[in-house]
Amino acid sequence: MIKRIGDTDIQEFHPLSCHCGAVQMEMHLPKGVVDPKRCDCSYCRRRGAIMGTTTLAQIRIKQGEDKLGCYQFNTQVAKHYFCQVCGIYTHHQRRSNPAEYGFNIACLEGVNPFALDDVIVMDGVNHPSDRPKPV
Repeated sequence: MIKRIGDTDIQEFHPLSCHCGAVQMEMHLPKGVVDPKRCDCSYCRRRGAIMGTTTLAQIRIKQGEDKLGCYQFNTQVAKHYFCQVCGIYTHHQRRSNPAEYGFNIACLEGVNPFALDDVIVMDGVNHPSDRPKPV
């Protein structure tokens, strides 16, 4: 499903920033926001963000890379990035597929995440990486 970004036509590059503006990024989103998701793992449940999916090549940090903090837990595979000034989560490298990145849709300028319909909730509580491996 393809979602429009805000009330305007889909833009190929879209600005994304934290709350205080210290971190400024640009997302290459030629199809807009596709399949927004939430996750119910212990971290995402507390964070509450709706995430879009992209790759590292589609993320351009324009300002504030030195202001980004990184939080890792459990398997230490996923890397959750946030602004160290205002604390807002901007993006993360996924554990399920480290070649993919999730980004905080609420950080896209002009986007109201509450206006998105049909946001899927991923089962992060029962993540495949947490299941015992067969012997």
